[in-house]
Amino acid sequence: MDPRISILTLGVEDLDRATEFYRDGLGLPERDTEGDIAFFETASTWLALYPREELADDATVPAEGSGFRGFTLAHNVESEERVDAVLAEAEAAGAEIVKPAQEVFWGGYSGYFADPDGFLWEVAWNPGFPLDD
Repeated sequence: MDPRISILTLGVEDLDRATEFYRDGLGLPERDTEGDIAFFETASTWLALYPREELADDATVPAEGSGFRGFTLAHNVESEERVDAVLAEAEAAGAEIVKPAQEVFWGGYSGYFADPDGFLWEVAWNPGFPLDD
């Protein structure tokens, strides 16, 4: 297996609401697609949104579930100021700030927001993990 993740698909309750949040609120570039799915190109992977019930059915698992899902999505940025700006952008788009930005034990600066479906995003500046151009 090659060391990469090609597409991360989130099962969402309301595809239109989620698409609007990521496209209009956060400014992710949406790809033209047909059917009940939305694709967004990011720097190295794609983000896909798909109706939760249908995604669970495709994976042959129950769609019910709440609370911590056992993973977070991360968006690393180039400065502490950018962490604050991205969290503000997400909140203005309808996200809930779960953990305000703050200095963290590993030497960086980060905070968390939850998207409209409750998926947790960490926005972080990590001085030991520089971003490539």
